[in-house]
Amino acid sequence: MPTVKLNKKVFEKLVGKKLSLSELKDRISMLGTDLEDINNDEITVEIFPNRPDLLSEQGLARALSSFIGVSTGLKKYNVKKSSEKVIIDASVKKVRPYTVCAIVKGLNLDDELIKEIIQIQEKLHITYGRNRKKVAIGIYPMEKIKFPITFFGEDPKQISFLPLESDSEMNGLQILSKHPTGREYSHLLEGKKIFPFFKDNTNSILSMPPIINSNVVGKVDIDTKDVFIECSGFEIEYLKTCLNIVVSALADMGGEIYSVEVEDGSGKYITPDLSGKKMILDINYVNKYLGLNLTEKDLKTLLSKMGHDYESGTVIYPSYRSDILHPIDLVEDVAIAYGYENFELDVLNVSTVGEEDAFEKFKKMIRRILIGLNFLEIKTYHITNELNQNTKMGTEYGLVRLESYMNQDFNVLRHWLMPSLMEILNKNLDKEYPQNIFEIGRVFYNDSSYDTGVYEKDKLALLLCGESANLTKVKQVVDYLIKMMGIENFTLNAKDHPSCIEGRSAEINLNGESIGIVAEAHPKVLENWQLINPVAAFEIDLTKLFKILNN
Repeated sequence: MPTVKLNKKVFEKLVGKKLSLSELKDRISMLGTDLEDINNDEITVEIFPNRPDLLSEQGLARALSSFIGVSTGLKKYNVKKSSEKVIIDASVKKVRPYTVCAIVKGLNLDDELIKEIIQIQEKLHITYGRNRKKVAIGIYPMEKIKFPITFFGEDPKQISFLPLESDSEMNGLQILSKHPTGREYSHLLEGKKIFPFFKDNTNSILSMPPIINSNVVGKVDIDTKDVFIECSGFEIEYLKTCLNIVVSALADMGGEIYSVEVEDGSGKYITPDLSGKKMILDINYVNKYLGLNLTEKDLKTLLSKMGHDYESGTVIYPSYRSDILHPIDLVEDVAIAYGYENFELDVLNVSTVGEEDAFEKFKKMIRRILIGLNFLEIKTYHITNELNQNTKMGTEYGLVRLESYMNQDFNVLRHWLMPSLMEILNKNLDKEYPQNIFEIGRVFYNDSSYDTGVYEKDKLALLLCGESANLTKVKQVVDYLIKMMGIENFTLNAKDHPSCIEGRSAEINLNGESIGIVAEAHPKVLENWQLINPVAAFEIDLTKLFKILNN
């Protein structure tokens, strides 16, 4: 968890009420943070990853002020309209497609406030931004830039500028290899032909996100009064929340927030929006999960202590709260406001004995059998791509597609396990043979009868890869495995499969139901995966097999 060091005097002034040392320790801890230390000058707090809005004096003070009843309810921020515009050029779409922006004016910066701004930026980069992978934040002095700003992509060898804390200009590639910050985050752009850049109307480079700002127009100092803020990344709603965290903190430093129009070629949007978000919350739902008997008035009071507004079953919560995704998150806030120390201990008058899930025991038994046969267990990702799942395997399965994804390599959920194991073989071409591996894992199917539209099940897949791998050998493994389960009445019925050699594949049947396939991989499939040695394999539906055995 990230640790922040806060200026105690600044923090207490922002809270609006001076608490004794013992009260301060108690209230900060009960707010849902891990207090490490307090002295006369500094407060050291460990912030849970779900609350990035608390990573600053302003954010934590705002939450504590509401929690102790000084300034309750949703804090209102006035966002004024500006005439400034940011243009997202089509050239940046494939490398870092989105940005959201804002302007904050009227700041009276000193060394302490600059230190606080740097800490907010750094802590958000590490936590919420996943070390700048998901979000990169840029803050620039307005007096040095001219609008409109353009967010564009370009060959990094063609763009040169003076990066922060450097004495000489460098192009994009040189920054990755020569600048300390460039080397630290080079993996985020390494291998890309196009790098993202921000430039102003005079073609001055503001920054190369997510790496570094320009030392000329991207450095804030004590003379800066107005700042331009941008957050760039891959998920626009994620970026909007990050921007809201930053601008609300700057507003609490005394700044005035101004919106910016962003034009991305397909339309326009205006950021930031700090008006709050709405969510329905049923009081019966709250009382059920907390074991309380709250009234509407009680609920409104408790939610206001956590910085929310509540009226007639609807909660308006802050736009900078990234952790509120479901009504249960609001229930947690109600519990914090009520005080965990105030809940009465209620020992249930029931005695139960825990037991390992039967299906997990079943899978564990299978693992032990296969490991005993010298097979190596592997684990692969649930998320993959159609090239691996269908094209390379010669199949045309209907795959579960992700609505939001970062790149084409991870845009579907796997339909079967065999392609995942073939990918492992492909990545170990230089290793010793035979390579005999298996995996027990989850697969996914489109099914509208489920609330999620997706049906999930567990399967077992096993591959033999080596000079002598063939259908006979893999059939022996199937025979042994099934007989070790105490099953005698299974059959293998010849059935062709598009991934397999014609006449060298069969369906595994139990009690008249198909539970899997056993086969030799087709030469074309081997060629697609760059495999020289033959591959024999089987895949069994463990969910179905377990159900049949139970019946």
